[in-house]
Amino acid sequence: MSKTADLTAVQKAIIDTLKREGKTQKEISERIGCSQSAVSRQLSGKSVGRKKCGKKCCTTRRGDRTLRKTVEKDRFQTLGDLRKQWTESGVETSRATVHRRVLLNQKQRQKLLTWATEKQHWTVAQWSKVLFSDESKFCMSFRNQGARVWRKTGEKEMPKCLKSSVKYPQSVMVWGAMSAAGVGPLCFIKGRVNAASYQEILEHFMLPSAEKLYGDEDFVFQHDLAPPHSAKTTGKWFTDHGITVLNWPANSPDLNPIENLWDILRDARPNTLDELKAAIEASWASITPQQCHRLIASMPRRIEAVISAKGFPTKY
Repeated sequence: MSKTADLTAVQKAIIDTLKREGKTQKEISERIGCSQSAVSRQLSGKSVGRKKCGKKCCTTRRGDRTLRKTVEKDRFQTLGDLRKQWTESGVETSRATVHRRVLLNQKQRQKLLTWATEKQHWTVAQWSKVLFSDESKFCMSFRNQGARVWRKTGEKEMPKCLKSSVKYPQSVMVWGAMSAAGVGPLCFIKGRVNAASYQEILEHFMLPSAEKLYGDEDFVFQHDLAPPHSAKTTGKWFTDHGITVLNWPANSPDLNPIENLWDILRDARPNTLDELKAAIEASWASITPQQCHRLIASMPRRIEAVISAKGFPTKY
């Protein structure tokens, strides 16, 4: 049955007419197909000006303009730096909120909100059944990550969005997976990742990770929407192996707990590429199941943070 807020102008008019004819609230509700409480609110005038549901937006349009100006001053600031400056301007918020304000458009934000609402009541036990995965690049320069710039479409060649760098910095690409039980074997990737090479990674590294962390228990696999991941042949690979894949929203790295593990690996200060690989392997091997469980246990809070973004203004 329709709620009070869902009553159309025609339904409201019919309610008033039937009431004048002497019909009871129960008869009216059955006649137009809404709840009796909706009829009661309409007749008492309480359906007008009802407060909106959902959490209040944690920032204002003025605060969002402040963030936009902060980004435009220096396009190469880290997410942490942006959050710090935004906080100093009087806006108390999370890293995830800063990320959504800067990167997601309105359509992507709506899809993210819908996804988060669907997962709102997932327990830590349910999230513990998810095998999270990701690829990450580690460079010899720029603190093993590479310089990143905040820019809109069409701003690629703007001087503010350009920065001098080593043309071909030495780097390594890795793939890893983690769950509440710990981490799986780390894969060092050679060359570009396409659908075929990604399926090789799944065969030789994802399956062993699942065996190590879940044994014979069922699990759900998570990866983002990168082209090799969403390719038809990759989808067929999962179907053939009977593995369920978790639907995942676009441009949402802050939701993936494995990102926190990549930050641990980036603390290394190597002098050579071999030292970088050795440092990455050592740091990955030192990650404990307790660390992973704490990250998985944070998933309900991450989901709640997304839901609190309901009603955000469109980002630039």
